[in-house]
Amino acid sequence: MPMKNTVEHRLALVISLAALVSFQMTSLQAAGDAAGRSLHVGPGQTYLTPSAAAAAAKDGDIVEIEAGEYPGDVAVWSASRLTLRGVNGRAHLSAAGKSAEQKAIWVIRGDDTTVENMEFSDCRVADRNGAGIRQEGKGLVVRHCSFHDNENGILTGANAASDIWVEYSEFARNGAGDGYSHNLYIGQVRSFTLQFCASRQAKTGHLVKSRALTNFILYNRLMDEQDGSSSYVIDLPNGGRSFIIGNIIQHGPHAENGIAVSYAAEGAKNPVQELYVINNTYINERGASAGFLRVAGTPPIVRVINNVITGTTSALSGPGESSNNLVADPAAVFMDAPHADYRLAPRSAALGTGIDPGKAGDFRLTPKAYYKHPAGSVVRPAGEKLNIGACPGGG
Repeated sequence: MPMKNTVEHRLALVISLAALVSFQMTSLQAAGDAAGRSLHVGPGQTYLTPSAAAAAAKDGDIVEIEAGEYPGDVAVWSASRLTLRGVNGRAHLSAAGKSAEQKAIWVIRGDDTTVENMEFSDCRVADRNGAGIRQEGKGLVVRHCSFHDNENGILTGANAASDIWVEYSEFARNGAGDGYSHNLYIGQVRSFTLQFCASRQAKTGHLVKSRALTNFILYNRLMDEQDGSSSYVIDLPNGGRSFIIGNIIQHGPHAENGIAVSYAAEGAKNPVQELYVINNTYINERGASAGFLRVAGTPPIVRVINNVITGTTSALSGPGESSNNLVADPAAVFMDAPHADYRLAPRSAALGTGIDPGKAGDFRLTPKAYYKHPAGSVVRPAGEKLNIGACPGGG
């Protein structure tokens, strides 16, 4: 499906939730409207396995995979504009010691692919970089999927014409334990959007890593929990035009790195260096010396506004504007922090005390939604006073 993917178009979509919902629905229809065939996979179907359908698929096809287990079935998808979806529940692809081209369970070589309602697990390869999905083509949409216990969840190459969009999906316990493999690792693509997702317990690597020129990290739950050992929660090693809005970010007691969110640590190599960190909730359980955000280089725009910071007093290390961030005791601000209920307590100082975060260009940065666990979303009620942090009030 051809994607409408100028940076301005995508920013308009993510800031306007109504437009985003429309995009989600019409994007599903686009592949079907391209006059592709429907290929059916599963017991009693034309194709018994996804790999058999991959060998037959042509540009624009819709491949519907019956829910169930497909252990050891790996595939290379070469056709473009494919929709690959599990039906009647999730289809589970467990690597069972196999991989496509010693890379992944699925290597996606075609352009503009949509993957829905699939589960990818247990991929390991000789170079310790085995992924659930290895994206080599241009353009990928992933929704309602699960990636767990692989060496990488999603791993993409570099492609200046590519846009990666991941939503309503879960990532858990990916990583080889060497610090070079992650729950998500996005190469230098044009844009990366991660929204309404849960990413947790990466093994030494990062919960989210992206070298994209533009990043939209919106309304997610990104957590080490009590036994995760991630390095950074969010790593944007080359900077870029980046929007981190409305996320729940928890740095656990066994985290490898003292910083949760890192920007341009490997050099400000992307052409535009702007960072907007708006209305996030940060829970630090690693120790008082740990910090929320570290910015390297001298980006012309860094705005850190309306964030709840607990467990540390360090909201921002490096250059930038930091305003109206609440540093607080988690017991005073949250409903039940020990049980990961980060809704705001009835007398929380964060309730209704957010300020207008302003604009990025022509677009308002005010959050339009809340993350809903697991891997869901809730539209922020019209007229609601803006809180500090990512969560609504509870009680």
